[in-house]
Amino acid sequence: MKDDFLAYQAQTTSHPLGLQIAHAKGSYIYDTNGGAHLDFVAGVSANSLGHCHPKVVQAIQEQAETYLHVMVYGEYVLAPAVDLCKALADHLPPQLETTYLVNSGTEAMEGALKLARRFTGRSEIIAAHNAYHGNTMGSLSLMDYEERKGPFRPLIPDVRHITFNKLEELEKITVKTAAVVLETIQGGAGFILPKGDYLQKVRKKCNEVGALLILDEIQPGFGRTGSLFAFEQYHCVPDILVMGKGMASGLPIGAFSASSKMMSSLSEQPKLGHITTFGGNPVIAAAALATLKEITSGNLIGATLTKEKQFRKRLKHPLINEIRGKGLMLALLFDNADTANELVLRAAANGLILFWLLFEPRAVRISPPLTISAQEIDEGCDIILQALNEIADRVVN
Repeated sequence: MKDDFLAYQAQTTSHPLGLQIAHAKGSYIYDTNGGAHLDFVAGVSANSLGHCHPKVVQAIQEQAETYLHVMVYGEYVLAPAVDLCKALADHLPPQLETTYLVNSGTEAMEGALKLARRFTGRSEIIAAHNAYHGNTMGSLSLMDYEERKGPFRPLIPDVRHITFNKLEELEKITVKTAAVVLETIQGGAGFILPKGDYLQKVRKKCNEVGALLILDEIQPGFGRTGSLFAFEQYHCVPDILVMGKGMASGLPIGAFSASSKMMSSLSEQPKLGHITTFGGNPVIAAAALATLKEITSGNLIGATLTKEKQFRKRLKHPLINEIRGKGLMLALLFDNADTANELVLRAAANGLILFWLLFEPRAVRISPPLTISAQEIDEGCDIILQALNEIADRVVN
């Protein structure tokens, strides 16, 4: 099977991890040799409720037996999609009452960029250095990492960059700016939190010049940082909210939310200003609705902060310089990339799944399911500490 995987399925790197999956349940992934792997990555923050959560599986099964795809987005009234959008509105500020459902986070960002340019009549987009918003052409254009952008130029024009958390650079936001696009918490850069009232200052500047604020919650969204969306903790409401990853517990989905007035600009001049065939797919919408209900009905969101404290208490080691992030969106930072790389590989050999970050090679991601237990956290931390001890011993000897 692995030979066929390498021969017939397009690869994103020359050395994929290549774990052959048999099944997955809860916080564990099981390989075809019967090995159990504790999952501290959750499909890169996508499996909010772990693997095969019974309520999500039930919602998928029931909807799959009722109807699947019946018409392109926005023409028919599909109860799962309508109910999902209404439930999101119930949990969002009033000015974000309308949601457009798509197939992924990067497609949501594409739609948000189109909406911002259409609504303001301006073209300039301002993004942050070291930001990651996806890999399609518009999302890629927001990135400033030339090694990744260069081979695909020309990209969309009129994109400028500011440095996250640097107030003095907000003067670059002007009356020419259609939108400022920021990750509420910078993901690929190393799980960097906004400092002080930075986001509020960005919000104020946007208001002054008539620019829109787009916040990307694709990674921190859906309860991962101690609130349903991280922007709630920073008292800064965006004009357009972009989401994805954790929405449907492992199924492909994305969405962007805005005011109904703003969103209506995509339905005229031209009509069909944004089109998606499978956005709002009823099976995926049913899974997303079940996920949202489960996350918001209990104590999973609040528990992320308790679990963060457990990680921070357990993961004390001379090789760990810093633990960045919040809730269950954490990154271990080391002196060098070699240590980070070796930790991921040693942990994998001992039944723990960790992963890298896109732009910060010295960091290792920890983003387990929100449902992970205290016992499972201890189990994984033991593996991490043992691996770090082995790395330290190797360096000394």
